[in-house]
Amino acid sequence: MAQAVRFHETGGPEVLRWEEVAVGEPGPGEVRIRHGAVGLNFADTYFRSGLYPAALPAGMGVEAAGVIESVGPGVDGFTPGDRVTYTGSPLGAYSTERVIAAEHLIALPDEIGFDVAAAMTMRGLTTAYLLRRIHTLRAGDTVLLHAAAGGVGLIFTQWAKLLGLTVIGTVSSEEKAEIARAHGCDHVVLYTREDVAARVREITGGAGVPVVYDSIGKTTFDASLDSLARRGLLVCFGTASGPTPPIEAMRLAVKGSLFVTRPALADYIADPAERAELAGELFSHVAAGRIRIEINQRYELPDAVRAHRDLETGRSIGSSVFTL
Repeated sequence: MAQAVRFHETGGPEVLRWEEVAVGEPGPGEVRIRHGAVGLNFADTYFRSGLYPAALPAGMGVEAAGVIESVGPGVDGFTPGDRVTYTGSPLGAYSTERVIAAEHLIALPDEIGFDVAAAMTMRGLTTAYLLRRIHTLRAGDTVLLHAAAGGVGLIFTQWAKLLGLTVIGTVSSEEKAEIARAHGCDHVVLYTREDVAARVREITGGAGVPVVYDSIGKTTFDASLDSLARRGLLVCFGTASGPTPPIEAMRLAVKGSLFVTRPALADYIADPAERAELAGELFSHVAAGRIRIEINQRYELPDAVRAHRDLETGRSIGSSVFTL
């Protein structure tokens, strides 16, 4: 029997249960994988709370890395013993092992450990599409990034510097400000004390920024809009503080013919060729040391309740993983 974290009802972290589960053998197009590490992402809390619907009872988590133990009929490109990582899978990553469709897997280079892969596959691919697909950015551009000391934020800032961008980052505390600066953030705004939009205008000489990357949602939406330059783009890629408010089209016109998009990682890695291209660029930066992946919190899977509480109360900094 394998073991897994599951939930039978939606609610707070206390609904998570550590249970024995039967895994079985892989069917057509599937593999059985033994996990070496499992990713902990804020989006996991959306499933647990019911914000993202899931048929109950359900497993938890969509990201992990490990070794393939067996393959089912019709699987091409993977064999037992292969090191792999994945993100965006059906729920069930919070487990010691599982059966999963091979289409979700990404080959993992030997230079990247399972814990690093679990800490950065989702965050890294999110950063990849934000910087390489959403909007054409040029060296010298200035962008605003909320949650600059978060898991995505620390990867984003390092990658942005490789592209020659100037990053204005928001954080909630001096401790997080220091971490953001250490990873290349050029200007740090403490949103708990400062007027974000006013500081952005000050830094940019009144012009605003061409792109705002906002993973916070409800509480930062207005400041994000007010930080944009004429015809600027607001990228709403997360809702840590609650859903993004409804958008009135005329408000966008009045504020400078602005654009708003609400992208999802799944739509940028659905094409296997594009996913491989983005992953290849990410893995090459990490393997060469150009992007550092720092794991600031490590938990064991039975400690999922505590891990979710830390995540939701802001105790976490950067990336967190479950190690097995």
